[in-house]
Amino acid sequence: MSLARLLLLNFAAAAYLTGVIWVVQLVTYPALMMVGKDDFTRYHVAHTRGMGWVVGAPMVAELALAAWLAWAAYSVWGTGPALGQLALVLVVWAVTFFVAVPFHNRLEAGGYNYIALDGLVRTNWLRTLAWTARASWLGWLLSRGL
Repeated sequence: MSLARLLLLNFAAAAYLTGVIWVVQLVTYPALMMVGKDDFTRYHVAHTRGMGWVVGAPMVAELALAAWLAWAAYSVWGTGPALGQLALVLVVWAVTFFVAVPFHNRLEAGGYNYIALDGLVRTNWLRTLAWTARASWLGWLLSRGL
């Protein structure tokens, strides 16, 4: 596969996931705080199940594409861009599994918890900014014909 096509696929995955994370950050997570305590656990389970379908496979595909791009672009772009875009994906994965998942587990086990919800919204900015940076960076590379 050409480097240009691989870059385009990476941009498409990053753009999709960036759009999803902005909706989650600005709409979905804040809305979790508005769900009544009696309905919270049921709503949260539906949310996590649904989001698994929306982001699960795209995140795995993005990780594979980012690794492939890092390998393919290393000799052309150098260390910074090749590994930097992969590092942003790894930041997203680390924050997802070491920060967001524990918050979600806490909410699933204990029900409505304002402190856990607030922590989830605040720390989710790390994923939001990492995905936004990656999509922007890849878009910039695409615009330069790299």
